[in-house]
Amino acid sequence: MNKTFIIAEVGNTHEGSLGLAKCFIKEAANCGVDAVKFQTHIFDAESTLEAPNPPYFKDETRKQYFERTAFNFEQYLELKRYCEEECNVEFISAAFSIEAVDLLEKVGVKTFKIPSGEVNNIPYLIRVAKTGKRVLLSSGMSSWSELDEAVETLKGHGAADITVLQCTSEYPCPPEQSGLNVLGEMRQRYGLDVGFSDHTLGTAVPIAAVLCGAKVIEKHFTLSTKMYGSDAMNSTNPDEFSQLVKQIRTAELALSSQVDKDQVQKELIHMKKIFEKSIVAAEHILKGTKLEPKHLAYKKPGDGIPAREFRSIIGKTVNSDILKDQKFSTSNFLS
Repeated sequence: MNKTFIIAEVGNTHEGSLGLAKCFIKEAANCGVDAVKFQTHIFDAESTLEAPNPPYFKDETRKQYFERTAFNFEQYLELKRYCEEECNVEFISAAFSIEAVDLLEKVGVKTFKIPSGEVNNIPYLIRVAKTGKRVLLSSGMSSWSELDEAVETLKGHGAADITVLQCTSEYPCPPEQSGLNVLGEMRQRYGLDVGFSDHTLGTAVPIAAVLCGAKVIEKHFTLSTKMYGSDAMNSTNPDEFSQLVKQIRTAELALSSQVDKDQVQKELIHMKKIFEKSIVAAEHILKGTKLEPKHLAYKKPGDGIPAREFRSIIGKTVNSDILKDQKFSTSNFLS
């Protein structure tokens, strides 16, 4: 089983601070993740001034927020360098426009994450596909027909390494809306690897996604849930994220390890003697007694005639007195 690719999603919670972004990267790397993901918003390229703001933009407009938290080309280069050279994780940033794809292509990213809102942006998908880079396609608000077209577009324009991520664009997402059942259908429908972009609280659902075959797990990451921004309150702090990574790695080990039940039985023979039952006398049995079920009891330790062989001694005659709780042996019976 290949190792699950685990992504810590920072988004824009760094507040436009290069130093804070590096703190996010360092903490996420310490949790054992494989990649740290940001978001690349170029407001004038992705939105008009008239576009309505999401409900969580209360103190500033979307334009003000994106421009305040944006990094320039040199800063992205530094973040990528810091990820790769100092923290040994991959740098990823979700591009929200064709211009953002162009910028990240110049930065030299290895992977393009397609946000849920871009699944129907066919010109954008064509541009991403033509980079020839690995693609993570999110599906948070898409129908099957929309996803079908998106996958067909990516494949038809040069994208060869595509992973489709099940996602539900609710923040937070109730576990019952996470759609883990979709993972199997995605894998069968597209013949591609599948993953899970998680918006639930806690660690149970992404671990379950790994058990359902997810090869990529993405989850929002924050230094503190009290930080400013739309994502922080629904994100995972370093302690919980570290536990998530450890639990996924443990689940992978269990899934990939083959056990031979017969071999295990041989290795645990000493445990069988301690915990299994032998056939013993239920009462004091006199010499010459023909054994009936009432004469038998089943007690530890398991180093006598096993309890499962009780039928083999029913009807046999004992050749000497047998004390209560004495273990039967083959020497107790007339030949």
